Amino acid sequence: MDEKAKISELYKDYWDYMVEKDIEGLRRLMSADYCLYHMTGVSQSADEFLQGLDNGTFNYYSADHDDIVVSVRGDEATMTGKSRVVAAVYGGSKGCWRLQGDFTLRKENGSWKFTSSRASTY
Repeated sequence: MDEKAKISELYKDYWDYMVEKDIEGLRRLMSADYCLYHMTGVSQSADEFLQGLDNGTFNYYSADHDDIVVSVRGDEATMTGKSRVVAAVYGGSKGCWRLQGDFTLRKENGSWKFTSSRASTY
């Protein structure tokens, strides 16, 4: 499997773990300095985000992927994923969102890790 395919699979794993609330699975995908930028402009560390997933602030029910574009330059990469996500966040009602995630990645000890993600809609 080439590097682009590996990163595409990580994106699919990311969403599977979000739906399953698999905190440790997600933590394995993230670098120690990972930062998430929400659509609201709020930024969170991996620990802050994972705590919100664990305590029910963020609830994800499904994710169907429309597009995944990966660019690799040595030990760094960018990836844009577009997915239709059923979610309820911050106490809001359950709805379907067309979410775009713009991710950065870094290869650490031979494995790709997400270093940041920025959420928007498409």
